[in-house]
Amino acid sequence: MNERLLRIRGLKIGLERAGQEFTLVDGVDLNIAQGETVALVGESGCGKSMTALALMGLLPPGCRLAQGRVEFEGQDLSRMVPSEMRRIRGGNMAMIFQEPMTSLNPVMRVGDQIAEAVRLHDKPRQGVEKRVVELLSSVGIPEPVKRAKAYPHQLSGGMKQRIMIAMALAGRPRLLIADEPTTALDVTIQAQVLELLKDLQRKTGMSILLITHDLGVVTETADRLAVMYAGQIVETATVSDFFHGPKHPYSRMLLEALPDSQRRDEKLAVIKGSVPPLNTLFTGCRFVDRCYVDDSRCSQVIPQWHSLDVESGVRCLLYGDNPVTSSRQNQREVGRHASQSSGNEVLLDVKGLKVHFPMHKGLLHRVNGHVRAVDGIDLTLAKGHTLALVGESGCGKTTAGKAILQLIRPAEGQVLFESNELTRLKEKGLRQRRSKMQFIFQDPMAAMNPRLRVGSIVDEGMRASRIYSKAQRERRVTELLVKVGLPPEAVNRYPHEFSGGQRQRICIARALAVQPKLIVCDEPTSALDVSVQAQILNLLKELQHSLNLSYLFITHDISVVAYLADEVAVMYLGRIVERGRVDEILENPAHPYTRALMSAVPVADPDRKRFVIQLEGDMPSPLEPPCGCHFHPRCFEATEECRKDYPTEKPLSQSHRVCCYNAKSVT
Repeated sequence: MNERLLRIRGLKIGLERAGQEFTLVDGVDLNIAQGETVALVGESGCGKSMTALALMGLLPPGCRLAQGRVEFEGQDLSRMVPSEMRRIRGGNMAMIFQEPMTSLNPVMRVGDQIAEAVRLHDKPRQGVEKRVVELLSSVGIPEPVKRAKAYPHQLSGGMKQRIMIAMALAGRPRLLIADEPTTALDVTIQAQVLELLKDLQRKTGMSILLITHDLGVVTETADRLAVMYAGQIVETATVSDFFHGPKHPYSRMLLEALPDSQRRDEKLAVIKGSVPPLNTLFTGCRFVDRCYVDDSRCSQVIPQWHSLDVESGVRCLLYGDNPVTSSRQNQREVGRHASQSSGNEVLLDVKGLKVHFPMHKGLLHRVNGHVRAVDGIDLTLAKGHTLALVGESGCGKTTAGKAILQLIRPAEGQVLFESNELTRLKEKGLRQRRSKMQFIFQDPMAAMNPRLRVGSIVDEGMRASRIYSKAQRERRVTELLVKVGLPPEAVNRYPHEFSGGQRQRICIARALAVQPKLIVCDEPTSALDVSVQAQILNLLKELQHSLNLSYLFITHDISVVAYLADEVAVMYLGRIVERGRVDEILENPAHPYTRALMSAVPVADPDRKRFVIQLEGDMPSPLEPPCGCHFHPRCFEATEECRKDYPTEKPLSQSHRVCCYNAKSVT
């Protein structure tokens, strides 16, 4: 990896808006060697994707490469005319975008889309169609001839991402830029995609620029990383050096904000505030308002780059000729959460819950089958506790959460909330109890009316439930906003005026307004940066302890489960396959599917080696679930018995239960 493939020097990207010039990316220096993987990490809005678009010559309208030099294989890309750049882009240099569905043409078959890239950038001897099939096979697509005729909407998320990789490989690139390629994927599919990229790199020798905010993915794939903040690179290091001793305060705080089981009783480190906006005029360090270092020079002196070795360095006054010193030795304010409720009084008891959606066919719309989204699940949640519901996308987690709150009426089963059977209640009876059960959705922006001010959004639940007078509601709205960490004046602002983390806080305030006892949290942190995620997790824990709330926490992030949950239920194709205390499930997973999930979780620790259990194929359709155990077509331990009958649940300990023929009891 000595041959330097990409060399970036002093890259500046400008944006002209309303007659003013703003600098989006300011003086980026970066090298990538042949066959090397370099990760570019940082929060949303720091300029990672904009840097990648500049390399590809794909800057959006209004933006321009204002200064700097980008050399690729010795050629200066910044001086190339569009026709010359088109020969490089997609050929020697290719890019995988974050959201495959928006990057693929929905009205073209995927094979035709790959063929288009082949014709532009490759001259295959065996013909275009054979090259398309070869590319699909190389990225692990089963039945490539058949899949080439499919449309994007007919493929799973993991399949679509593989199609994007196949298109990127069509020109046999020397450099592949991957912009958050696994952010929207389940951990099992993420593991497949990351292993695929590493395998392709071994076979072709290509270099990879990986843009991500997942530090676990960095440890799994990268050789070196560069940390970006507010348009500048603030630290570069090898992956091992970074995780063993990050130099910049921002890097340290990113690592301290990661949730895990060892920090269950601690508050996660919080990076206050957010990345400064584009129109900020910096007079000192760009991180000064969010940093734990207390030195007046940081707000007045612009820190220069301090090289630590050939490929490592840091931009911080801590490493200058007259280094500043921290007024605090610890990089994070450590607080402790109070002990969780020790009582086991049951708040929610779900028995045999089923949600089946009818499928209609023909002119008469006759029912010819049912989608078994939730197919007979049992759950128990105690007061003041958190139950995590985990599993791959499409397994029925969100549907189960909505059915428990009766937002979707179940086909069968019982939902006992405070010993009241909810499934038998009519609309009036449900309305009386609905204030005690609330839902926090995954996408806060989609969950709020963009035309309403925040005060009205938080107030709407109280109005619908007809509780409190108008004056009382106004006071309570202000109190709730302060409780979730927002200023009182936020009542008069609109949702679009807030960051993603702040919008999620508004949704939490709205849920708390009617004094609930149970909150269903549907992936509330999946779209957030690690620093904002830490704020939301701290807030949820604090509210749970102060208000004795119970959470049904739907997620696929195992690190969040380890930090937040008391019990875990693992769901696969509409059924619970394993459940128990969080320590039992994480330390001793019994079901093969649970073991595969746990093994696929990338860990932000380069010293911790793991063996990933690769699951073959995708989850079957809930319209036609397999006979026997639903997991047996993908299981690495399946026997003939597994293919015939679905296993009954059996206990492994007092609280640990599993649906598997091969699971052994824990003594």
